[in-house]
Amino acid sequence: MGKGVKAAVIGGVFAVMVGGAGYGAYNLVSALDGDGGGTGGVAAEKKSGPPDQDEVEETTAKFFTAWEKGAAAAAASYTNNDGAAEQLLTAFGDDAHITGVKITPGAARGTTVPYTVKAKVAYDGKSKPLSYKSELKVVRGLTTGRALVDWQPSVVHPELKKDDTLVTEQSATPPIEAVGRDGSELTKEKYPSLGPILDALRDKYGEKAGGTPGIELVIRHTGDGAPDTPLLTLAQGKPGKLTTTISPGAQAAAEKAVERFAQSSVVAVKPSTGEVLAVANHRTDGFNAAFQGEAAPGSTMKIITAAMLIDNGVTSMNGPAPCPDTAVWQSQTFKNLTGMKPDESATLSNSFMRSCNTAFIKLIDEKPLTDASLTQEAEERFGLGQDNWKTGIASFDGSVPAVDGPDRAAGAIGQGQVQMSPLNMASVTATAITGAFRQPYLVSPELDGRELARARGLRASTAAQLKQMMRLTATQGTAARAMAGLGGDIGAKTGSAEVDGNAKSNSWFTGFRGDIAAAAMTEEGGHGGDAAGPIVAAVLRTGG
Repeated sequence: MGKGVKAAVIGGVFAVMVGGAGYGAYNLVSALDGDGGGTGGVAAEKKSGPPDQDEVEETTAKFFTAWEKGAAAAAASYTNNDGAAEQLLTAFGDDAHITGVKITPGAARGTTVPYTVKAKVAYDGKSKPLSYKSELKVVRGLTTGRALVDWQPSVVHPELKKDDTLVTEQSATPPIEAVGRDGSELTKEKYPSLGPILDALRDKYGEKAGGTPGIELVIRHTGDGAPDTPLLTLAQGKPGKLTTTISPGAQAAAEKAVERFAQSSVVAVKPSTGEVLAVANHRTDGFNAAFQGEAAPGSTMKIITAAMLIDNGVTSMNGPAPCPDTAVWQSQTFKNLTGMKPDESATLSNSFMRSCNTAFIKLIDEKPLTDASLTQEAEERFGLGQDNWKTGIASFDGSVPAVDGPDRAAGAIGQGQVQMSPLNMASVTATAITGAFRQPYLVSPELDGRELARARGLRASTAAQLKQMMRLTATQGTAARAMAGLGGDIGAKTGSAEVDGNAKSNSWFTGFRGDIAAAAMTEEGGHGGDAAGPIVAAVLRTGG
């Protein structure tokens, strides 16, 4: 080490001192002389195996010191991806305008080192302190054998992901004060899963809501085009007020309900208007799967398939829909859930409430049904699959392609090429019980003159039969356990869908109570009533 440098291990925490000046005063001679991970000098001996404690301490010390000094290239040379590291570390100083960096490491856990970053963000005469925690891992370089920081964007900031960068500037859009249908403010602190949705609303409506921009440090998502994520506000802009359709009570229930299962999403809508009352996601990636997810909906699709059978005169609620053990469609054999008893005298209502796959498979070959019949029902009656929904933020409109072969049969039970989101299935339930398709929306179309999607909707007799079959399913069928204890006019449909490559099937559930319809999907697995069912029931319990 250089003159005045002293290194010590105290209580498992590695500290570097230079004349009392602090951790950041470690000298950079070795880094600037090429002793780095990218193109540095020749190692005397190529090591193997995990880095030891001394190597972890030395590598992190040199990396942190170079980072503190703003020496991006030198810091990057201590990583296993010096090109990507130098680019992001350069942006840290040049684009994000972060200075005065002080990094305090915590006790290493093997090769993982936690640390606290304290700095200052200064731009256009405005400045604010910045503080956050992150961690890094030290690994063995594959070609050099040297101990190197395993480069991830989260090394620079825990919220950074691939292709993200940091920028401080006048915000691209003014801030918004998003409020619910009752006028109360919606914040990501109170409703955590609304965070990405509020960012999307600001990106689209910030200027229309009448605010003025401020100065912010943001994460810029350059890879996927997502709206900036604000991290620190240096100068407040004037927020514009944006009224949404969200019901704070339903939203709070949705937030709590999805926490029960990983990778789960739920949406609630008001069937009489199409207003979105709640949208919540419990995911690690911030993706709004509730609106944008694309997954096979399993037996919840039988709502649309039943409507197709009724509308085309194939059968009716009290008409025949035999439920054998198996059904063969063009050489592919379909089965029911394990333990389901066959019933050759079953009605459509009975096969619907028990979720008998074979009953629906056997009926889709009846005249006048064709390969396009299910697609036409979904598009013309339920408003799906035409890529014209305008909810206020990005959303998926569902997909029910016209197909032949085994996928035609699979589509009838929500498998094959059929894709839906929880938003789509909540809308399907709303259409089924009212007979009218009302495109879901989160922000009133009056704000920006959006034209909502339209569809014919259902015949009154078809809607009445679907609603009654869903009532029976909720009180006597596969959804009875999940819906137990809910009063009023209730109905539901369960579903589970196998996904290629996943050990567990996705769990789906959609239901209604009075003038609120909700749908949920979770990758937790199990039958629809076991995982997704309790999520929907919790939201319906609020009454909107």
